[in-house]
Amino acid sequence: MKVTVKLFATLRRGRFDVNTLDCPDGTRVQDIVRQLAIEEKDAAIIFLNSRHAGLSTTLGEGDTLAIFPPVGGG
Repeated sequence: MKVTVKLFATLRRGRFDVNTLDCPDGTRVQDIVRQLAIEEKDAAIIFLNSRHAGLSTTLGEGDTLAIFPPVGGG
């Protein structure tokens, strides 16, 4: 199945901004995070098809996954 993955801010370093990945059925967000060598603590905000998701969420054909690092500000 094809899944579009969008990375933001510091997670883009040495990776990509947007990429379409070919994944086996049953792939979870956590599997993508590991595949991209992102530490789980650095995948602080996760959206799947514009809705909040967790690391254990299972992906489906045509999904769009957005991963953000911890955000600071003031």
